[in-house]
Amino acid sequence: MIDISTTSLNEKVRPARRGSVSSVLQAMMLALPALGYTWCSPVSAQGAAKTTLVVAAPRTPESLDQEYPPTEAVHEVRRNVYERLLGYVPKVVDGITYEDFDKIVGALAETWDVAPDKKSITFHLRKGVKSSAGNELNADSVMWSFERGWNLKSNFHWYMTQILKITSFQDAFSKLDDYTVKVTIPNSSPLIDRLWVNSDLGILDAVEMKKHVTADDQWGGKWLASHSASFGPYYVTEYSPGQQVIYEANDSYYRGAPKIKKIIFRELPTSSNRVAALQVGSVDVAEYLLPRELSLLEKAPGVKIYKVFGNYIHRVEMNNALRPFTDPKVRLALNYLVPRDEILKAVYFGTARPTKSPISEIYPGFTDQYFHFNLDVAKAKELLAEAGLKDGFKTELGYRTGDQIEEEIAVILKSAFAKAGVDVTLSKLPASTLVERYTKGEIPMYFFRDMAIVPDAAYVANLWLNSGSLIDYSRFKSPEVDQLINNALTSVDEDKRLEAMKRVQQIAVENAPWVLLFNPGYQLATRTNVKGYSWYTPNGNFWFDFYKE
Repeated sequence: MIDISTTSLNEKVRPARRGSVSSVLQAMMLALPALGYTWCSPVSAQGAAKTTLVVAAPRTPESLDQEYPPTEAVHEVRRNVYERLLGYVPKVVDGITYEDFDKIVGALAETWDVAPDKKSITFHLRKGVKSSAGNELNADSVMWSFERGWNLKSNFHWYMTQILKITSFQDAFSKLDDYTVKVTIPNSSPLIDRLWVNSDLGILDAVEMKKHVTADDQWGGKWLASHSASFGPYYVTEYSPGQQVIYEANDSYYRGAPKIKKIIFRELPTSSNRVAALQVGSVDVAEYLLPRELSLLEKAPGVKIYKVFGNYIHRVEMNNALRPFTDPKVRLALNYLVPRDEILKAVYFGTARPTKSPISEIYPGFTDQYFHFNLDVAKAKELLAEAGLKDGFKTELGYRTGDQIEEEIAVILKSAFAKAGVDVTLSKLPASTLVERYTKGEIPMYFFRDMAIVPDAAYVANLWLNSGSLIDYSRFKSPEVDQLINNALTSVDEDKRLEAMKRVQQIAVENAPWVLLFNPGYQLATRTNVKGYSWYTPNGNFWFDFYKE
């Protein structure tokens, strides 16, 4: 939930949002004390301690538990707190570190063995790895983490059952010795090793976790929602939703002690406030700024803008199980009403790319050949008439409080949809409320921005289009799509897999479970003395890579 004091602050500075940068700065000078900032000049900010990083973000994570439904803020905390068994080898391109999707490296598992038939993987754990609580990594912590995830039937369980097709915990997971764990699956899987790179599959410190289990909470979910216990580079010492999260370095991290010892992660829902705080040096990093503000900051002294085109897909999801969105003609009609050129120019300042497939554009298997949506009001009206809705209909569209881009797009879409008689009520909701409503299927349309972490077309399709998926929030269901995806998840014939994913994309675009919008890319603004920016598939910043000059 958004803190009341923060909301009041937003009201105070809102008149300056669309004004000049100087007017925003003046508003920010007055606002900083209310946020807990001490005003300082850019010079004094650069001279501050090199081991603390202050980050301004639109929202704090809704939960620290990796079993919580994924959001951008939750993905980022997972990347910094929970360490995985495997990772990708880093590579540097034009000064930015990326992941090399073709090369896997050990993380908590020093080495690993994949069976020739790709039906099992054995992890040989690093010895001497310590959690932030000082407990050593061993097979018991790995097995407890697996057992917890399996029994909570959330993220981990979904990955294991939907991706690896595991049906029995006892048959799949086994401890071979104190530092060796084996996972055995019923079918071959092309993802049997790549899946464990996923930051959703972090390993918990079981010794610490067991201190916080109770009779009615045997997996410590209540405690983990606001605390951390893992082997990553950071642990959380303060969690104040709607206000801030404070991370402290785990100096026992297996890759070495982080250069940044403390992260102060503050929620500033309004983008203009984050811009102003960055410009005056009150914060070191500002996340998710508006495109218009990024264009201004590119010319600002003391500021550096990093831009990458990643794996984002931003869309409006329609609940395909609620009328009138049960009819694909209605869903197609809305896609023909989207003024993409207007949105690209007015909202993104030409920096985004239209989304033309449900598969991330940077991943193997992506095709845009089936995308055929242009702005065609007459076509939309025709489709609505065929669906028995020639006079249109009323519906609701939800978007996140503090997300200016979504708000601007929502206003444009409301006007555009009205041209075919679709009367849209816009609902601005706190992120946690919006997540709750769409996970329960209680809202007909909502903005959804996500990324598929594993660079594989079948994995991506399974996330969002398989009717058995934990996060098929749009309730899209196609027996053919389900079958194609399930086959691709157990096939090691790459040519057949890619052909199947081409057909999946065709069916998805022709049935339009979403209103396809844009890939906005990922941009990060920092002070120029902040170095080490890196891009990862969860689009969350990995503070271990950062340092200050």
